[in-house]
Amino acid sequence: MSENSIAFIFACPLFGAILCTLLGRTKRHLCHPVTVASLAGALWGGIETLRRAVASEANEVSYLLGGGTLDAFPRGVGIEFRADLLGTLIMLVVLGVAFLVALYSKLPVSEETPEKEGPFYTLFLLQVTGLAGICLTGDAFNLYVLIEVAALTGYGLIAMGSARAAAATFNYVILGTIGASFYLLGVGYVYIKTGTLNMVGIQEVIEAQNLADSATMQVAFVFIGLGILIKMAFFPFHAWLPNAYTHAPTATSCLLAPLVTKVMIYVMIRMTLTMFGVEFSFDNTLWTQILPWLVVIAIVCAATMALAQRDLKKMLTYLIVAEVGYMVGGVWLNNYYGLIGSIFHVISDACMTLCLFLGAGIILRKVGTTHFDGLKGLFRRMPLTMTGFFVGGFSIIGLPPTCGFFSKWYLITGGMVAHRWEYMVALMFSTMVMVVLFFRLIERIHLAVTESGEEFGHGHGDLELPENETRFDEAPLSLLIPLLLSAAVVLVVGIYNQDIVNLIQDFLEPFDLPKGTGR
Repeated sequence: MSENSIAFIFACPLFGAILCTLLGRTKRHLCHPVTVASLAGALWGGIETLRRAVASEANEVSYLLGGGTLDAFPRGVGIEFRADLLGTLIMLVVLGVAFLVALYSKLPVSEETPEKEGPFYTLFLLQVTGLAGICLTGDAFNLYVLIEVAALTGYGLIAMGSARAAAATFNYVILGTIGASFYLLGVGYVYIKTGTLNMVGIQEVIEAQNLADSATMQVAFVFIGLGILIKMAFFPFHAWLPNAYTHAPTATSCLLAPLVTKVMIYVMIRMTLTMFGVEFSFDNTLWTQILPWLVVIAIVCAATMALAQRDLKKMLTYLIVAEVGYMVGGVWLNNYYGLIGSIFHVISDACMTLCLFLGAGIILRKVGTTHFDGLKGLFRRMPLTMTGFFVGGFSIIGLPPTCGFFSKWYLITGGMVAHRWEYMVALMFSTMVMVVLFFRLIERIHLAVTESGEEFGHGHGDLELPENETRFDEAPLSLLIPLLLSAAVVLVVGIYNQDIVNLIQDFLEPFDLPKGTGR
C-alpha cells in the first residue's frame, strides 16, 4: 500500500469531493466528516511519501500516471509525478493546513453558507487536490492544469462570501486569467524549442543543446515568470488579494491565505532550479539585477499599506503581500542561504498565517467585526483565543523560538552573503512595521484602550462587558482546538527547525549555489 502513497494523496480528496456532491442535497451533515476523513487519508499518503523519499537513494519518489516508465513513451509524452524532498515538504504543508481548516470549518460553513455544505466541501477538496498536485507534478503543462484547478475552485469558494465577494472574485478571475495565459504561452515556447514538457527533460535539453542564449527560451522564461508573479500576488499584481481574502467565507480565507501564494513561490523555485536550471535562471544579469529592487519596492509598499489599515483581516492580507516579497527576494538572492530561507519561510509563513486567520475568524464570529474598534478588551473575554492568535503574530514579527525567527534569520544571512543591503533594509523596515502593528493590537486587546487613549481595563481591572456576556466567552472547542494546534505547530516548527532545514539542504545539495559570495 505504501508504494501507492502518492495515489492516496489525490484519490482520497477526489473521492471525498464526489461523496460531498452526492450527499450535499440529502445528508449535508455528513459532508464535514467525509472531508475530514478524506484529508486524513491524503495526509497519511503524504507522510508515507516523505518517508519513502527520504529513504530512497535519490531522495525522491517517481510515479508515472498509468504506470510504466518515461522511457516507454515517445519523447514529450507521459505525465510524471515526482515527489522529491522540496515538493513533498510543501505538499505536507498543504495537506496539514487543509486538515486543520477542515476540523475548524464545521461551524463557520454552516453559519455563513447555510445549505451549501455540499458545494463548499466539494470545492474545498478539489482546491486541496489542485494545490497538492502542483507540488508533485513533474510536467510543465500538467502544472498549468493543476494551477487552474486550484484557481477555479478558489473563485467558487470566495464567491460564497459576503455581498462584496462577487466583485472581489471578478478581480481575482481577471488577474488570475492573465497570469495563467502568460504561463501557458511560456510553456508553449518551451515545448516548441525543447520538444518535451517533462521538467527534468527540459533542463537536460537546455544543457545538451546550449539553449541558454536562445531568444525563444529567454522569452519563455520571462512569460512563465511573469505569470507566476501575477498568480502569487506579487506587488503590484496584488490588487485581487486583499478584498478576496477579506470578504471570503471564514473557512475559505483560512484555507487560501496560508497556501495559495506560498504554493506559487514553490512553483517559482521549481521553475528556476528544476526546469530551467541554476545557470540559465541566475546568470542573466538583467533580471537578477532588476528583481531584487522590485522585491524591495514590494516589501516597503505592502508594509506601509498594512500600517494604514484599520481592519484586522485587511491588515493581515497586506502582510501576506509583504511576505511574498520576502520569499521572492530569498530566491533571487541567488545563493544557498537565501534559498534555504525562502523555502523555510514558505513553510513558516503558511503555519503562522493559518494561526492568524483562524484567530481572526473566531474574533469575527464572537464580536461580529474585525475592525480595530471592536477588539477592545478581548483578552479578558477570550484569553486562549488571543494567546493562540498572538503566537502567530509573534512569529510573523520574528521572535524566537517561533518558526518565523529562523526563516528570517536565513533570509538575512542570504542577504549578507549576496551583499544585498537594500533587501536587508526592506526586511528590517517591514519587521518594524509588524512590531508596531501587533503591539498596537496587544495594547487594544489587552489594555482595552479607547480611540481617545483612555484606558478602561488595564488588563487586570473590570471591563465594561455587556450584561448578557460572561467574563470568559471563548469560542467552541471545534474552533479553539484547531487554533491552538496551529499555534503549537508554529512553535514546534521553530524548535525543530534544523530537522526541516536538513531536508531542504539535502534537496539543494546537487545544485551549484554559492555559499560564500553571490555570483
